[in-house]
Amino acid sequence: MCGRYSQTKIEEKELTERFKLKKLPSKREAQYNIAPQQNVQAVLNATPDELSLVRWGLVPIWAKEINTRFSMINARAESLTEKPAYRGLIKRKRCLVIADSFYEWKKMDGKKQPFRIMLKDEGLFAFAGLWDHWERDGHEITSCTIITTMPNDLMKDIHERMPVILHRQDEALWLSDCRLEEALGMLRPYPSPKLKAYPISLLVNAPAHNVPQVTEPLEGKQELF
Repeated sequence: MCGRYSQTKIEEKELTERFKLKKLPSKREAQYNIAPQQNVQAVLNATPDELSLVRWGLVPIWAKEINTRFSMINARAESLTEKPAYRGLIKRKRCLVIADSFYEWKKMDGKKQPFRIMLKDEGLFAFAGLWDHWERDGHEITSCTIITTMPNDLMKDIHERMPVILHRQDEALWLSDCRLEEALGMLRPYPSPKLKAYPISLLVNAPAHNVPQVTEPLEGKQELF
């Protein structure tokens, strides 16, 4: 599961060059503790040169109203072609969900210790995501879900699932009209040697704590993996 992540790199030059964008939202704020139901940065295959703000938590097109009971923040890669909510989207509505780290909790001594996981170079990356547009009675919303897969060797020690981080060279292909088999082939664990993880404070447990301190290592603790 991926239930919390960050995206703190909001400089126009960095975003446009990294993801080959021509248009960005006018309002961009550093997000140190992104939680479900918040608006997040994503690149939709319908507008691949534009950074969009969409709600994290997929609202099914068949929902009669916007209700978090039906909101799906994660989609398992192994069952995308089986679930009615996803099997159409994996073919025609794919997106990149932009991030610079994600958080996961490890059970330790009867407690849950949060960890921050990021690229070793601490750069931007993209989760593989699906999106949809819901509209009823004059209300509309574009929402997304993050695809998850089995853990790599680093993540196995922390959690049983991890979000799909796309390889940089696969991002454009993910947004293209590639064959379903090609898209599914990208949904694999990201290589452990390219990631690092370290323990952080319990500040991350509360979404209201959208502050830089959330991302800092525990005092006296350095990178563990």
